[in-house]
Amino acid sequence: MKKSSLAGKGKEMTGPLKGLRVLDLTSVLMGPYATQLMADLGADVVKIESPSGDTVRGIGPMRNPGMGTIFLHVNRNKRSLVLDLKKPEGLEAFYRLARTADVVVYNIRPQAMKRLGIHYERLKAENPGIIYAGLYGYSESGPYAGKPAYDDLIQGACAVPDLVARSSGGEPRYVPLTLADRTVGLMGSNTILAAVIARSLTGEGQEIEIPMFETMVQYVMSDHLSGETFVPPIGPSGYPRLLVKERRPYKTLDGYVCVLVYNDRQWQAFLGLIGKPELYMDDPRFGGIGARTQHIDELYTLVGQAMGTKTNADWLHLLERADIPCMPLQDIDGLIDDPHLKAIGMIKTVVHPTEGEIRQIGVPVKLSATPVLTEQRPAPGLGQHSEEILREAGFTDDEVRALQAQGATLAYSAPALFPTQLACA
Repeated sequence: MKKSSLAGKGKEMTGPLKGLRVLDLTSVLMGPYATQLMADLGADVVKIESPSGDTVRGIGPMRNPGMGTIFLHVNRNKRSLVLDLKKPEGLEAFYRLARTADVVVYNIRPQAMKRLGIHYERLKAENPGIIYAGLYGYSESGPYAGKPAYDDLIQGACAVPDLVARSSGGEPRYVPLTLADRTVGLMGSNTILAAVIARSLTGEGQEIEIPMFETMVQYVMSDHLSGETFVPPIGPSGYPRLLVKERRPYKTLDGYVCVLVYNDRQWQAFLGLIGKPELYMDDPRFGGIGARTQHIDELYTLVGQAMGTKTNADWLHLLERADIPCMPLQDIDGLIDDPHLKAIGMIKTVVHPTEGEIRQIGVPVKLSATPVLTEQRPAPGLGQHSEEILREAGFTDDEVRALQAQGATLAYSAPALFPTQLACA
């Protein structure tokens, strides 16, 4: 397999957000995912890290210290600048950089930001068009303001584990994805870009709040408020189709298949496939989507029993021929070799400048007039671009050396090249 080089030095970003500069004060996952989405689309995202670096740098496996796998995937297309914001010199350097920025993003509690000396009032004084966006746990206008928040806690607060228990008949469990972090990160990038559009019309920047709890409540309740939508309620909460135990991948003779028999035509076709076409006309449970929803557990049980009579290959052939939506159940390892993902180059083997050969996840969207880079800029080493970014902002060599001497920034020292990188060089 041919490997791409990710040296990245001098690589000019392209995409619809080219020219947008984002100062990224976020760490771990929610905030970095929001800024990664913007970086993927061409924004110049300057990741400002403390001298110890983003915590997620330490989550392995890894080849070099501080270059863990999750960090590599959510910090591509960014540049890393080390600033110790607890030092006056580091804080002043940050405000100097903010004069040239469009957006400042953070994801710690607002009270902690103010203790650091960073707040919207001063940013606005330095740069009236600045957009100051905070992603954190709970709205500052409610009684939960200031409470610590992590993905697991927000999933629990928004009833996600309860929904898992109701649908499975088991114990409450968190979804094994950073569901809240990713969802709120996506909401964050959308909201920030909406503010950028508003500024293009009004010339004014603004302060933005993107709270995890409220974002996830909207996400969950849109499906599950159900009968409680009305006052007084006309039924219980919960969307029945999503909560029944039989909504799951179906076991076949040699594996599992995911199939969704949903509309009238699909049910009629499926009942024909299993030799029971008369049910569609004679059984009142099939009398439209409303009746099917009321009896969905029974109907999905029927599907599950039928699926156990044939192999994966047999079912996929029959279902696809009948135009009934289906997919084989994949695991993570299967995704790596998925033929569709291979054909579109979604997962490539590339050469990282210090980490050697890695799998790089591509950008899923395509834009015809403002395409994104097909070869992404690699996730940076800690402080890799510090001097470059400071000089772009007008710092002289003497000023950069002074910041280094004061411990407000660090001189970057690249790790030794990994052997596979040397082999591919």
